[in-house]
Amino acid sequence: MGEQPAYSWLAEGIRQLVSNGRVLHGTMLPSERELVSELGMSRTTVTRAYQELRERGFAEAKQGSGTRIRIPGGDIGGGSEPLAVGIQETLPSGGIDLTCGAPTAPVGLASYYERALDQLPGYIGGMGYYPMGLPVLRETIAHEYTRRNLPTSPDQIIVTAGALSAVATAARAVLARGARVLAESPSYPNSVTSLRQHGARMTALPIGPEGSDIPGIEAALARGGISAMLCLPDFHNPTGTLLDNAGRERWARALVTHDVRGIIDETNADLWLDDRPDVLPMATFAPSLITVGSASKTYWGGLRLGWIRAPRELIGAINQVRSTVDLGAPVLEQLVLNLLMTERAGLDSPTRAELRKNRDWTHAALGAQVPEWSIQKPGGGMSLWCNLPAPRSMALVAQAKKSGLILSPGSTFAVNDHGLEHWVRVPYALDTQQLERAVPLLVSAWKTVA
Repeated sequence: MGEQPAYSWLAEGIRQLVSNGRVLHGTMLPSERELVSELGMSRTTVTRAYQELRERGFAEAKQGSGTRIRIPGGDIGGGSEPLAVGIQETLPSGGIDLTCGAPTAPVGLASYYERALDQLPGYIGGMGYYPMGLPVLRETIAHEYTRRNLPTSPDQIIVTAGALSAVATAARAVLARGARVLAESPSYPNSVTSLRQHGARMTALPIGPEGSDIPGIEAALARGGISAMLCLPDFHNPTGTLLDNAGRERWARALVTHDVRGIIDETNADLWLDDRPDVLPMATFAPSLITVGSASKTYWGGLRLGWIRAPRELIGAINQVRSTVDLGAPVLEQLVLNLLMTERAGLDSPTRAELRKNRDWTHAALGAQVPEWSIQKPGGGMSLWCNLPAPRSMALVAQAKKSGLILSPGSTFAVNDHGLEHWVRVPYALDTQQLERAVPLLVSAWKTVA
């Protein structure tokens, strides 16, 4: 404690626990008598600490019910990933959003923001524009690719406002309007929509629950007329499949052979839940590929940061397009991400363990209650891709909504915006209590429409 008064030290310690998510909004604090007994402090010290917390807005006391933690401004929550532009559902009061496949912020994130604020004065002296990203973050991202056996220098990195921005920027730099783009179906709908809005003519290639059909990809590329392909080899969203190195090498070779620009979305690359996969980035097998990464799934969606890793001859063109979209990502968030990537690279262990537990529970619960569904358990990712025995996905979604459960039908993930009525995606990124509420509602809705 040094020269800091004991009551101030205690209040600040509790505030830090709240700020870093270790003590949640609404938590009942121990009574003053209990804390005196546990910590060996005087009653006066504890009383003054609780008073300071109340004055700073981190606690509230009600006569007869003790002192509870509060977050200044209240616990906002929410902020789910908007899936499929233009068709978001409004979550009813008390409802459950089962459309979002993204984790909550890791414990301790606020402390990284506090440390980043300490670094911020070094940047305030300038104008604050870093169109390609902070040099320190670009160096960190390049180092991470090099560590993964894809030698990369910082001048091959452009930091963006998320993976979706990265896909859109890269596509506009390398594609003429009206160009044909191949994508596996199902695929991540926001990327497909972004490409289509640029004027790309999307061509769908079906992907099954077993993973990418490499011979099918080779045949589709060999037919010609394709300018680019959107590729999701890492825990594919929504199927959860992971492509091995042999498949990646064949896919990359086919793209190069037929002069098709590959845009590789690695957003889910670090979302392994069982064993760390021994796979290389696809660009290892073909330097001409463009790779897109993101902080949203590995760290937190609120960071709104992604990046492009591209061959040097394309960086200038991509950055030129980038300047017509925005003039760079926020400096503070880049400092936060740099700290995270250098000190706790990848998904943190508690989040990974929670996702693994939720995946196993959800898979087992659905397997027991709707055994007619065919559901493979993925080795990573954040959702189950469920095969229904009848084409009732839209009806299931409509029925579940009546109970306050919001789902995305299979057609949301179809490259052609229709079909996949035999499929529904069930994310397991929610906390356990919400999943335990959601699954019975989902099962009940299915039994009504089946």
